[in-house]
Amino acid sequence: MAALSIALSKGRIFDETLPLFAAAGIEPAENPQNSRKLIMPSTHPDVQFLIVRASDVPTYVQHGGAHLGVVGKDVLMEHGGDGLVEPLDLNIARCKLMVAGYPDTNLDQRKRWRVATKFPNCARQHFAKHARQIEIIKLYGSMELAPLVGLCDLIVDVVDSGATLKANGLEPLELMAHISSRVVVNRAALKTNNQPISDLLHQLEAAVSKST
Repeated sequence: MAALSIALSKGRIFDETLPLFAAAGIEPAENPQNSRKLIMPSTHPDVQFLIVRASDVPTYVQHGGAHLGVVGKDVLMEHGGDGLVEPLDLNIARCKLMVAGYPDTNLDQRKRWRVATKFPNCARQHFAKHARQIEIIKLYGSMELAPLVGLCDLIVDVVDSGATLKANGLEPLELMAHISSRVVVNRAALKTNNQPISDLLHQLEAAVSKST
């Protein structure tokens, strides 16, 4: 296998991805919880992990900083996927991308909404599809706070259990997409490193099949 770099982000995706890589015979060579290294060697001599922000995974892979990576479909949708191939759904870190707001809000009762989100591209595309106009307010966290202080009418965010929405008097209003984590591969690397990447994808696919 030629040397491969795999972009991962720490957190839920990282934790749920590692057992799948372990089934493929690839594990971090040191404890990722204690290490501050951004380039982390693996137990396979020709594979290394790159530790990056979740939102940066597609960019690193697109521009060749990594051969492949694991990223949530929400991040991939927001990025647009240019220069990437999406060959495998790992079926992990599952959630939903939702429009949320106050209970009983009728999304068709008016044509223009103020929407707070860290997914502006996804929000614009979704609302345009329903012939609704929006003003985007870009936020990076604590999304549920925005409607409570009058910053916006609605939010667009990933929802898991919905407990945080409920605790703040909000609820999911409209499903935008089912989200799970996907393997993305640099399009050029798929040609130049086809065999090692294909071998790894087959091993990950087998591990996913066993886990479901």
